[in-house]
Amino acid sequence: ISILIIKINIMNIVKIIKIVFSLILGVMLILGGIKKFEKPSPAPTEIVEKVKNGETVAPSVEILKIKNYIFGMKQTGYFWQFLGIMELLAGVLLLSQVSTLLGAILALPLTINIFLFHYFLEPHEVGELFQMLGLLLINLALIGFSYKLWKPLLFDKSILKLN
Repeated sequence: ISILIIKINIMNIVKIIKIVFSLILGVMLILGGIKKFEKPSPAPTEIVEKVKNGETVAPSVEILKIKNYIFGMKQTGYFWQFLGIMELLAGVLLLSQVSTLLGAILALPLTINIFLFHYFLEPHEVGELFQMLGLLLINLALIGFSYKLWKPLLFDKSILKLN
């Protein structure tokens, strides 16, 4: 009986951790998605015009790389907004607690990209880097918690039969 009680307690703890993780990741993605729509996209020639006029675009090469990366996404006319919509959608799915797995799968390429952005473009910001690593690990944990749901997709041998 004590083993059964311990097993039930562990299952409850895992459920609570899953809920907390999905809330953390969902809120962070929604906040990031909202930020994508706060400011209008700059003119396609904004940075070029600043350089031509002799203005300083960024105080360092590292910040210039970040500005160019984000500026490039904004200049497509769609990608920055698309990224914001996908962050909002993944965040809402995670917060719904019904579609947590779908939200976590949708969020995975987003959290990988966010982590890699900080790893390659802001390695000196150690606090942010660890925060983004935490979000990536939370995302992976949420997918791992649902292993029983997606395992058949990977290991269904009937797919290999070509009848």
